[in-house]
Amino acid sequence: MAVVIGASLDRCFLSGFSAKPLTDDLIRRASKKLPMPQAVVHRGIPCIRAALITNPDDFQVGRFVGSYGFMNITSYSSFQSGGLSNLGNFKEISAGYSSDEIERLRIQDVGEGQVKIRLYEGRVIQGPLMGTRVIFKVYPGQLSGGIEADMMAANELNAHAILQSDSKSICQNIQILLGGFETKTGEQWLAFRNDGSYSAADYAKVSSEAISRDLANGAQKLWNPFEVELKMKRRRFFVLKLLNGAINGLAYMHDHDRLHQSLGPASIVLNTIVERDAAYLVPRLRDLAFSVDIGLSSLEAGPGLLSDGLWRRASSAGASAPLEKRAYGIADDIYEAGLLFAYMAFVPFCEVGVIDGLSLQRLFESTFQLDLVAAREYCLADDHLTEAVKFLDLGDGAGWELLQAMLNPDYRRRPIAEAVLNHRFMTATESVNCGEEHWYYLIVSEIASVLI
Repeated sequence: MAVVIGASLDRCFLSGFSAKPLTDDLIRRASKKLPMPQAVVHRGIPCIRAALITNPDDFQVGRFVGSYGFMNITSYSSFQSGGLSNLGNFKEISAGYSSDEIERLRIQDVGEGQVKIRLYEGRVIQGPLMGTRVIFKVYPGQLSGGIEADMMAANELNAHAILQSDSKSICQNIQILLGGFETKTGEQWLAFRNDGSYSAADYAKVSSEAISRDLANGAQKLWNPFEVELKMKRRRFFVLKLLNGAINGLAYMHDHDRLHQSLGPASIVLNTIVERDAAYLVPRLRDLAFSVDIGLSSLEAGPGLLSDGLWRRASSAGASAPLEKRAYGIADDIYEAGLLFAYMAFVPFCEVGVIDGLSLQRLFESTFQLDLVAAREYCLADDHLTEAVKFLDLGDGAGWELLQAMLNPDYRRRPIAEAVLNHRFMTATESVNCGEEHWYYLIVSEIASVLI
């Protein structure tokens, strides 16, 4: 498992470098380093040859737009410092879970990986896709990134090739890979269709800053009491649509025997962060470098280097047979999706600095040991978290109910992605957004009454 740990923005222009087509050689080289079955590797090759652009002359590279790294799992341990090992206090707030069930849930000690990813804008300049805007994701060569960089690039290439193998059923909630090439220095350039420059993390940051700005300007004392409520209605609708898109993409991956394994707010690209444009919002999953093949042939063949940590955790949870490992892997993705759900339910609804993803995870996992009933009571007492609590309270607490299910300590009790999509909280987008014209009518009426 790996997560994006940050991005730094800068600008420059890149041109005139030596490159060669990104051929099957990358996959073959990486397959020698990744102990994954050849059937899995070659399953994506025909699709790559037939559909992906591999000629560097077909692309024009533009400005440098950012870079980021990953946090790699280095060890596995139970919760520390007041966490699961404190069974004396645990018994009082275990929400009905046994100590064995809680012990199956483990967190990881993580460290910063050495692979640094660079991002560039660009476009296709010849061929049938001429004019298409792209985002280049650049993996460093072995000299700077080591073998891990090649493995990650090959894994992401193969994952997208498989997910895009049937042009009639491509999911709109997964970023589209158009092709790529390799430079003479060994860098792997993957070209993705540019469907947005912002991530879910960017949206959460902008929303949080807007709340802080409004409060600083005295927005809480606005003469129109409906404006604040209208903003919150728009925000709830936007977040629900974002979550629906992300989970739909995850469901598609699971249906095609792939785990995401690095799901988080930074791994969801958005085509808009304007809440008024929520009707046009299309979230897309990206960052499939740590994606795991859960086809039965792969599970029977043994773990690859990038999936070794996942299967060690599965083993510690009692999942050893192929079907048990598959179920554990899907449940592990759902747990990550639950943490994403929690992040999007809190951060966009709070002022800057009130809560962040890591603090929220520690609050749920360590302080309340996944007893979300107790967590809700704690959040309810904090005025800074009021709007987040209101959001999860929709549908008589449907949000807390779904979050509790997705973060269940026993992986066997977590819902699959399809069940998450069909939960009453996730299907409430229409009721959350309904009546927007009515709210505008109330605001106009209020203005008219004041003027009269």
